[in-house]
Amino acid sequence: MIEILETIRDFTETGGQVLLIIGGLIFVMWLMILERAMYVFVTHKQYKNAVIAKWMARKERSSWNAEQIRQGMISRVSLKLSTGVPIIQSLVALCPLLGLMGTVTGMIEVFDVMAISGSGNARSMASGVSKATIPTMAGMVGALSGVFASTWLARTAKKEKASLEDTLRMERKS
Repeated sequence: MIEILETIRDFTETGGQVLLIIGGLIFVMWLMILERAMYVFVTHKQYKNAVIAKWMARKERSSWNAEQIRQGMISRVSLKLSTGVPIIQSLVALCPLLGLMGTVTGMIEVFDVMAISGSGNARSMASGVSKATIPTMAGMVGALSGVFASTWLARTAKKEKASLEDTLRMERKS
């Protein structure tokens, strides 16, 4: 356990302060993704079944008022499914930008070393180069993992809304 903590500490020191911000951002992003996934797999099914039961319990399902009630039910289910997805998508977009900020701060360190030493000594510039590349990599990894998850969440919300629209059918007037 101590070795793992030391490895993480060394990694964050190598990547600089921006890496800590990226790590915190990815942590928050994945907490939100996991919360949404838990909602989809556990709570949503119960809520959807309750909405379907409420619709089927209605005696009148053919008037304009019934259509408005149906649309309201569908909208509430859809809203509950998509809650937080735009925030997750924003965090995904922020990951590479923070990685780029890490690149810039690392390159500034490289140029500082070059200005102080007066030469392009590769050994003295290595620390700055790693501080430039590691945050970029971390930002891209966070963004890629988040893109797949947020796309799945958005697609699931759209699919569930369409499924509910098909399930809550209007009756035709005779």
